[in-house]
Formats: sequence, C-alpha cells, structure tokens
Amino acid sequence: MTVGTATRIKRVIYPETDHKPMAETDLHWEWMVRLKQILRRWFAKDSMTYVSGNLLMYYEPGNKRKHITPDVFVVFGVPKKNRNYYLCWEEKKYPSVIIEVTSTSTRSEDTKKKFALYRDVMGVKEYFLFDPRAEYLSPRLRGFQLVRGQYVPMSLIHGRYRSKQLRLDLQEVGSELHLIDPATNRRLLSPEEQLAETEHTMQQEIDRLRRELEKRRRTNNHKD
Repeated sequence: MTVGTATRIKRVIYPETDHKPMAETDLHWEWMVRLKQILRRWFAKDSMTYVSGNLLMYYEPGNKRKHITPDVFVVFGVPKKNRNYYLCWEEKKYPSVIIEVTSTSTRSEDTKKKFALYRDVMGVKEYFLFDPRAEYLSPRLRGFQLVRGQYVPMSLIHGRYRSKQLRLDLQEVGSELHLIDPATNRRLLSPEEQLAETEHTMQQEIDRLRRELEKRRRTNNHKD
C-alpha cells in the first residue's frame, strides 16, 4: 500500500434476524415477553442495566455466523436503549443473567450448545431454564451459577432460587414462574397483571363510596 492511500476496511453488515421462529408456541412466546417486561420494570430506574430478549447477540468480531439468541437476558453496565442486535465486543459486556424458556425441541441447544457458550465464552454468571409445559424438566425450573468457570446447580431455599445478580427469588408455582422481591416477599407483576390489580382496587373504592353514599342517604331519609 502506498503512502497516502486510504485503508479500505470492509464493513460487516450484521443481520437483525436469523429467520428462525421467535418461539416454539404461543405459551413460550408469552413467557418470554412476560419475563422481559417484568425485569424491565424491576430495573426501570437503572439507566445502566439493559434487559432484552430474542435479540441476535454476536460474540466474535467480524463473524456473522457467531451469534446466539437468548430468550431473556440482563446486562449490567451498558446503557438502556433500543438495539437492533447486540455486539458483545462493542458493548464490552456479556449478559450476567440469561433465562431460556425451553422445550423438547430446544432442549439440545439449551442444555448443550447454549450451556457451553454461556459458560465458556460469555461467562454468564447465572443461567436459568424454565420449561412451562414440563416437557422434559421436572420441576419446570432449573438454575445454574458460574463457580470457577463451571456451572453448578443452584440450591433451592424454601422452594426458591435466589438470584444474587437480579436480587430476586425465582420460584416455580404450579405451571408458572414467579419472580419475587425477597425484601417484601411480593411477586413482581406483569404490566397486564398490574393494570388488572389497579382496576380491581379502583372498583373496590368505587363500591365502597357507593355503599357510603347509600348509607348516608338512608340515614338522612330516616331523620326526615
């Protein structure tokens, strides 16, 4: 290359989709969305915690084939903003927590390929598998913690997994996965559940006011 000649750098275009189904079933999709929404609300006030899911994550610079798509993940220390994909080397951060909503059709990938990748390449500190249909996991929820480079099964404490990274408890309740604030022992609600609870509370207050007004009306009529 002669002096003064501009260096040509080939710009890599990273696809925004792998053209694979976003989820195995409606149930799996609903759980992916629900968990992502709940965690986003939990970290809403933290501008340097990024919560996402079903987003292409590239982990080798320049290699469009080296990517993975976690169902739900949390990254600490990166700005909260919308992304078309996640380039690990640019962000300089890997996820600290990943939750896979698993099934028999994704079992091999979730328990072998992703398991090894999250452990050996990304160093994901906590990895959870949730099988909403209990197709191959019984109980439906499993948790692993990275200890000296190896994934060690997490122990249940009163039926719950304690996530030090999320500062939450994860518990299988029936066919559901509950995220619980250990400080208050209250389950975190999805936006739909929060709306339903608010509407229920408002309706209770309306009913109380109606009863109070009716009581006053009857009292006034009795005095007359």
